[in-house]
Amino acid sequence: MATLRLGDTAPDFQQDSTEGLISFHQWAGDAWVVLFSHPADFTPVCTTELGKTAALGAEFAKRGVKPIAVSVDPIDSHKTWVQDINQTQQTTVNFPILADADRKVALLYDMIHPNSLANATVRSVFIIDPKKVIRTTFTYPASTGRNFDEILRVIDSLQLTDSHKVATPANWQDGDEVVIIPSLQDPAEIAQRFPKGFRSLRPYLRMTPQPNK
Repeated sequence: MATLRLGDTAPDFQQDSTEGLISFHQWAGDAWVVLFSHPADFTPVCTTELGKTAALGAEFAKRGVKPIAVSVDPIDSHKTWVQDINQTQQTTVNFPILADADRKVALLYDMIHPNSLANATVRSVFIIDPKKVIRTTFTYPASTGRNFDEILRVIDSLQLTDSHKVATPANWQDGDEVVIIPSLQDPAEIAQRFPKGFRSLRPYLRMTPQPNK
């Protein structure tokens, strides 16, 4: 299958998981989804990543986001590994881990890169919106753990820019100034949308306080 691109519909699937059989689109419902893969169970970096995801459960929930993990290991392995994650990371895994032993999901989402890991999934991340559209992708090497604060930051940016005519600049954090999109030129609409005003550094670069703060 061709590589999935931003704007593509996230492929639907049915697969077993630590929380039972999941029909992906039905399970996602109207939520945002973070679908992320890990190379194998009982590996050190993955253990910290899934623990971090569990620890950030409240942060995902307040953004209306449902995390779901996937690897090519079987369900019994996942369930035993979850006990290790909970104990070593001092948390409780509260999201499903797909048991993709037949590699159905891994192949649908192009998570196996033979030149990197011949038979296992690389560290892929897909941020999927409530319309089942892929909005962001990340791919990390097996040796590098993901930055879940960055995943949350991207979700904050996507949700903000979906609801307001703004974009977020380099290193933006929730609460920082944002950029008024260049296509918005009507002075009356700008005044209505951004009552706190804006700074015009160039005609195409206009900074304004974050409008939902």
